[in-house]
Amino acid sequence: MAEEQAGQQGRDETLREIDMVRIGDKRYKATNGRGGVLPIGGGDDPDFTPVELLLAALAGCGAIDLDYLTGKRAPFASFAAHAEGHKVRDEGGHHLTGLTVTFDVTFPEGEGGDAARGSLARSVQQIQDRLCTVGRTVTLGDPVEYRTGDLSGALLEPSDDSVAARPAPASRAEPAQP
Repeated sequence: MAEEQAGQQGRDETLREIDMVRIGDKRYKATNGRGGVLPIGGGDDPDFTPVELLLAALAGCGAIDLDYLTGKRAPFASFAAHAEGHKVRDEGGHHLTGLTVTFDVTFPEGEGGDAARGSLARSVQQIQDRLCTVGRTVTLGDPVEYRTGDLSGALLEPSDDSVAARPAPASRAEPAQP
């Protein structure tokens, strides 16, 4: 669906992006092109911190891939995932080490469930080795460039305390407030 939207707008099909505005002290709101909204905080509120979002992205990416792979055989009877890592500061700066995602899944009894159980180890290995975009990006370590620039022409809304969906494009012409 995102690929269709990108193609219809004449954009690069590989591009993924979000917009972010400040909604309070150490609080931000990320919005995707489909209108999804996610509050992000500094750890003094219930909002997810950026580190927690990375862990959620690792688990979520793997979970969706696992659902696609095993779901061809049988749906999950139960699903849980846990992601963890240690935040360290060393000669490499601040970063996470020991990143681990654990899936605890069961499948229904029967032929489909048996097939899903039989494919589970291989599916998890495929997720780790080639399928999970988030995990592969972390593993391969492509550099991130941070820069400043004028985003007044970007589709950002003024900051506020809400986390409501982003308004229609016509009302997004105002630049974000500092």
